[in-house]
Amino acid sequence: MTFLLLFGLPFAVVLFFYLRRQRTTDERDRHKLQEALESGMGEPPSLHPVFDPALCIGCGACIPACPEHAIGIIAGKGALVTPAKCIGHGACAAACPVKGIQLVFGTEKRGMDIPQVKPNFETNVPGIFIAGELGGMGLIRKTTEQGKQAIEHIAKHKGGKAPYDVIIVGAGPAGIAATLGAQALGLRYVTLEQEDSLGGAVYHYPRNKLTMTAPMNLPQVGEVKIYDIRKEDLLKLWNGIVRDTGIKINFFERMEKIVSSEHGYTVQTSKGSYEATCVLLSIGRRGTPRKLDVPGENQPKVVYRLIDAEQYRGQHVLVVGGGDSAIEAAISLSEEPGTTVTLSYRSEAFSRIKQKNRQNLDAAEVAKTLTVMLKSNVKDIGENDVTLEWNGQLVTIPNQAVVICAGGILPTPLLKEIGVMVETHHGKVAA
Repeated sequence: MTFLLLFGLPFAVVLFFYLRRQRTTDERDRHKLQEALESGMGEPPSLHPVFDPALCIGCGACIPACPEHAIGIIAGKGALVTPAKCIGHGACAAACPVKGIQLVFGTEKRGMDIPQVKPNFETNVPGIFIAGELGGMGLIRKTTEQGKQAIEHIAKHKGGKAPYDVIIVGAGPAGIAATLGAQALGLRYVTLEQEDSLGGAVYHYPRNKLTMTAPMNLPQVGEVKIYDIRKEDLLKLWNGIVRDTGIKINFFERMEKIVSSEHGYTVQTSKGSYEATCVLLSIGRRGTPRKLDVPGENQPKVVYRLIDAEQYRGQHVLVVGGGDSAIEAAISLSEEPGTTVTLSYRSEAFSRIKQKNRQNLDAAEVAKTLTVMLKSNVKDIGENDVTLEWNGQLVTIPNQAVVICAGGILPTPLLKEIGVMVETHHGKVAA
C-alpha cells in the first residue's frame, strides 16, 4: 500500500496532466486543420511532408523545426495542420529521429507534372538535362547539388562542334551551381535568366523569409556552412559569389523556344539565339509571368511583381490577383503614404491565401487603406486610368501603375514540344 502511495499516486498525477495536455494539443491542431480546409488552404503549394503513422512516435521534434509553424500533432501522430504555409524547407524531415517523414510533390487531390529524368539528370531526349525544382526537388541545398552533378555529366559532352557546350536556363540555386561548375570545368557556356536578379523562386520570397536550414556545397566555393539564413542574406551571398568568381549571367533574357539543330540544340530567347551541344533547364516551377492579354498591357507602368512599394508612393495603383503575392503586394503598397490601392480579383473570394495575409487584408479594408474589387476583370489599361468589369458593369478608375500577380505559365508545353516525357504525380517522393 505504501509503495502504491509513494510511486503510483505521483505517476497517476503526471499521467493525468500529460493526457490532458495531449488532448488540448490534439483539439487545437484539429481546429487549425479544419480552419485551413474551410478557408481553402488545405493543399500545400509544392514540396511538403507526409508522415508515416507506422513510424511516427508523436515526439513532436518536427514541430519546432518547422519555421512556418505548419505542423502539429493529431491523434498522437505528426500532421500538416496548416498545409498552405508549408514551403518545403524539409527541416521537419531532418529533425525526425525515426525517419518517419517523407518529402513529396503533389497530393491526392492536386497532381503535379514532373518530367522524366534519369539518374544523370538527362531527360528521355538526349542532350536535354533538368535540375532543381522542375525535376522534382525543392530543397535549396539539394537543388544546388543537382546543378553541380548535372554539369559534371554534361562535361562528358565537352568539345562538340556547337559554339557552346551547354546553355543553362535559369539562375536559381541549381543554375548558379551549374554555372559555377561549368566555369570550373572549362565548359563553353551561356546562362540565361528572365529576371533582373539571380535567385529564382527565392528572389520572390517575402522580406526576411527563412530560405534554408542546412549547408550547401558549391563548385569553386566548397561547403557554405549557413543555417536559418534569410532571403536577403542568401541573395547577398550568391551575388558575392558571382562577383568573386566572375561567372557570367545574361539577365532580362527569357528563353522562348528550344529547337533541334545540326550540332545539338538552338535556344531562342527574347534577345537572340544560342546553339549548344546540351541544354540544362534549371528554371524552377514559377514559369513565365501570366499576362492578362488586354489592351494597354504593354505599357511601362505595367509590372508583374512588386520590388519596392516606396516607388509608388502617392500614386493610384491597381494590383491584380488573388494569391498571397497579390495580397502582400497590395498591403505593402497601402502602407505607403498617399497611395491609393485597388485590388482586383476575378473570383468571389480569396480562397487560397495564408491566414496572416487574410487578417492583414481585412484590417486594411476596415482602415480603408485599400479597396477590394472581387468578381472583377481588367478590360483596358489606359495611360492614366484602367477599366474593369465589376458586377456586370464597366468601371473606370484613375491609375498610374498596375502590378499583375496572376501566377506563372509552367514550361510543361515547351517540354512536351521538344519530346520530353512528363508525368502527373500525386505524392511523388522527392529525390
